[in-house]
Amino acid sequence: MSTEFNSPQIPAMGLVAGLEEDDRLLLSGYGEFLPVQEDQLLIQEGQEQDALYFVISGILHVHTDKDNKRTLIARVTPGESLGEINIFDPGTASASVTAKSFSQVWKATREDVEGFMTEYPEAGNLLLTAMVAEMSRRIRHMNDKLVSVEAEAAYQSFWD
Repeated sequence: MSTEFNSPQIPAMGLVAGLEEDDRLLLSGYGEFLPVQEDQLLIQEGQEQDALYFVISGILHVHTDKDNKRTLIARVTPGESLGEINIFDPGTASASVTAKSFSQVWKATREDVEGFMTEYPEAGNLLLTAMVAEMSRRIRHMNDKLVSVEAEAAYQSFWD
């Protein structure tokens, strides 16, 4: 795998799978491509965060570090994205993200996404819809986890 981008373009997967090749090429020009080395921190928990990250290659871990204990929240692979919520509501990162292998990501700020949507509204609408769908899937997943944890806690308190 190359550690350089010779002709960077966002591949047709994940959030951008529904975009035409020409639209993905145009979108590629609105952000920046970043190589992320193994064990490199991409996002720091608690730091200001205003960007969307799209994983092109590699593996990233989303985690928190509390009381000298690392808790893995998610494993992010090619085609997946991070930071969608920050496009709508910039704030501080709720977790850190570290590369577990050499990774290639595309980073776009809110201004990048807004610029693309203004210039290419039809493609921008598809991108926006994909981001909202991804956030909805994550909310459903977290709701399922919460229900499972609450059910387990209720069961344990019944027998204690």
